[in-house]
Amino acid sequence: MAPKYKLTYFPVKALGEPIRFLLSYGGMEFEDYRFEVERWPELKPKMPFGQTPVLEVDGKMINQSTAISRYLAKQVGLAGSDDWEALQIDAIVDTITDFRLKIGNYHYDDDPASKKKKYEPLVKEIIPYYMPKFEEVVKNNNGYFVNGKLTWADLYFVAVLDYLNAMVGKDLLENCPGLQALKEKVLAIPSIKAWVEKRPQSEF
Repeated sequence: MAPKYKLTYFPVKALGEPIRFLLSYGGMEFEDYRFEVERWPELKPKMPFGQTPVLEVDGKMINQSTAISRYLAKQVGLAGSDDWEALQIDAIVDTITDFRLKIGNYHYDDDPASKKKKYEPLVKEIIPYYMPKFEEVVKNNNGYFVNGKLTWADLYFVAVLDYLNAMVGKDLLENCPGLQALKEKVLAIPSIKAWVEKRPQSEF
């Protein structure tokens, strides 16, 4: 009997979307429970470590979006064919996370003066450092992040892209044809395409 999955998250893509992509890729039915931000104080004490997204598997709750994604990737055959390949995938995903956190350090700064100071280093140093490197990795791996084939690193990157773009306020794939082609390949996967067409609309 197939496991029963329930994802609990805010009504956005953001860190929940890699999980949704992987569940959809594997053809696994899941309850996509999206709660309004106003309900978070009520729900937070019920979540492991007070965090979300949370995945329930047959009623057992687990937090940490990257760990959840890695677990699901193993279920659907996208986690690497050996330990070295799995390590390469993990390294890319962790680097994407490093990049996201640097962007988030700017985006979530509530002090207008401090945020303004962070903008120029973000667009003139951080983004120009990371994006060409991601582009180069994909170019050197036949259009994918690892070993010239689809892995969960590819799904993860495309799934969080709208979130990254929204935080920065621009399209990060400008001048990155390899990454743009990767995005198009992932979004053309029939199960991913079907998910994107039916998912609730949100900016990020």
